[in-house]
Amino acid sequence: MQAVFYWATIGLIWIAIFGIAFLAVMAIDLPDTSNLYQTNRQPSVTYLDRSGALISVRGSQYAPPVDVDKLPDYVPLAFVAIEDRRFFQHPGFDPVGITRALVRNMTKKKGANLAGGSTITQQLARNLFLSADQNLKRKVQELMLSMWLEYKFTKKEILGLYLNRVYFGAGAYGIEAASQRYFNKAAKDLTIAEAATLAGMMKGPSSYSPLSDTERSAKRTMIVLNEMVDAKVITPEQRAEALSKKISVSKTLANAHAQYFVDYLDGQVRGYIDPKNTEDLIVETTLDLPIQTDAERAIQAIMARDAKKGVQQAALVSVDGNGRIVAMIGGVSYADSQFNRAVDAHRQAGSSFKPFVYLTAMEKGYQPTTPVVDEPYSIGDWAPENYTKKYLGLIDLQYALAESVNTVAARLANDVGRGDVAATARRLGLTSKLNTDPAMALGTADVTPVEMAQAYVPFANGGIRADAYGIVRIRTKSGKVLYQYKAENRARVINNPPLQNMNQMMRGVLTRGTGTGAQIAGYDLAGKTGTTSDYRDAWFAGYTGNFVTVVWVGRDDNTSMKGKVTGGGTPAAIWKTYMSSALKRIQVTAIPAGPAPQTDFGQVAEDALKSLLGTQAGNVSTSVAPPVANDNVPPIVTMDPIPNPEEKPKKDKTDETLDEIFSEAQKQNQN
Repeated sequence: MQAVFYWATIGLIWIAIFGIAFLAVMAIDLPDTSNLYQTNRQPSVTYLDRSGALISVRGSQYAPPVDVDKLPDYVPLAFVAIEDRRFFQHPGFDPVGITRALVRNMTKKKGANLAGGSTITQQLARNLFLSADQNLKRKVQELMLSMWLEYKFTKKEILGLYLNRVYFGAGAYGIEAASQRYFNKAAKDLTIAEAATLAGMMKGPSSYSPLSDTERSAKRTMIVLNEMVDAKVITPEQRAEALSKKISVSKTLANAHAQYFVDYLDGQVRGYIDPKNTEDLIVETTLDLPIQTDAERAIQAIMARDAKKGVQQAALVSVDGNGRIVAMIGGVSYADSQFNRAVDAHRQAGSSFKPFVYLTAMEKGYQPTTPVVDEPYSIGDWAPENYTKKYLGLIDLQYALAESVNTVAARLANDVGRGDVAATARRLGLTSKLNTDPAMALGTADVTPVEMAQAYVPFANGGIRADAYGIVRIRTKSGKVLYQYKAENRARVINNPPLQNMNQMMRGVLTRGTGTGAQIAGYDLAGKTGTTSDYRDAWFAGYTGNFVTVVWVGRDDNTSMKGKVTGGGTPAAIWKTYMSSALKRIQVTAIPAGPAPQTDFGQVAEDALKSLLGTQAGNVSTSVAPPVANDNVPPIVTMDPIPNPEEKPKKDKTDETLDEIFSEAQKQNQN
């Protein structure tokens, strides 16, 4: 008997030695607990529209720690009820919970999720000090740190640390940040149902978020409320009352408006983040949320109406006369596709490129009334065709632009110099590579909607280049300004009379040409349609004084739209629907320069042409008529930047919506 006791004692001693050695090895690289109150994180970025309204919050969001004593009891106890019922009894780890989890995992059905046995203290230890790796060493370290936390802090302090550090999804860390992010209120003001919703998210912040899956979140909230009743945190009557009230998620978070725009700015903002400074940033932008909403609703309405035509995607950009991006849409659904077609999709411009051809001609002395013959034309082996497959014969340039006559544009670009046309387009703001082959006049170059809008701005603002931008100011939360927009490249790029002539010619596109579908009664509007070969792309670029909007539609795979969609169709309809609302929110001004002298479109008298050309109409040259001498055209000169005040916009008393248009579009689509 003595021998058994002896060897048992020796065995226990060796077990203790090995146990201590094992724990010592596990503790060799335990993290430094002195960093308990430090946070290592990237700052969050809050994006505001031009009036200061919240657009989006990107990145992690923290809030000052909240005192558990200042919270309603049911808030912290909701987490205890669902996450760790024995929290106030165990020493940091729960043998009963671990055993229960082991049994469940051993008897679980195939495909079922593993049950966890981590206590709140263990979760805190893991969140504070450890990685998410699943291995024996990390688990042992987690247990050791849990016991250290239990020794170092009271249960209330541990619960407070947990609530102030745990991740709730959507970039929110801590109960206060989560309350603000999801319910737009302080944690101390949370209702029982809201507290249960947040507690339920601990199982999976993304999966059980009220934003990502409302039904799943509601079911999880019900489970938490039942556990709270079972733990005597609340009464059955309180549960019933909580279930009777609808949980309202913060609209600012649920609002998916302008996320393409925020993506566009995100890359620019990241350059101003200092890795050594975790202070949150505020980005003041040029976007106007009400106008952005108008754009989104217009696209949804018309795309629903025209879905049967094979139109898959759309993009829209609005830029004011100073280059401020007022609205941006990069696709039909941000949830389905985050690819920003307004910025990153390079597509053929089609006839929306033609104004750069005609402007080059106007600057070389041509006039809107310069006569030309629309007839078969070729350059080498290439011969352009008109959309109608017909030829109009004797017309003038303004009629050719309004009707988007391809033969005239190709001939004109060749006569004035295709290199000069490319230079004109670049001067006004196109930044993509431009080819100078014979087909360039028909818009074969790949461009983006945002640069096309930028290049149309000089037509709308009196001839001044104003590059598109979206950021007005970047500052820290404490007020330190990291970036302030300064106007650059503000040079005069179009003079009169070419500007006057171009604006009048593009007015004609809407009044009598291919863009009549975009005309809005009572407004001074101008623009140009664009359609590429085989109906792969359709554009409408239009403007009024100091306000440009470009719309593109097409398919991501660059295949044809089966409904033979043209620029005067779906894009013009989107443009009109959107601008009908947007123009009521801004101070509308007339297009710069008064009307240019013109002939009646398509009604150029043969006698007048005889006088102009000094020949019989039947013998008119097939080349574009020689330009009228114009030695008084001033050169393009640099000028001082135009004023660029970033004043807060006045609130529009009227809030016109697209309800009727949207409803009608849905009815048509159903038919």
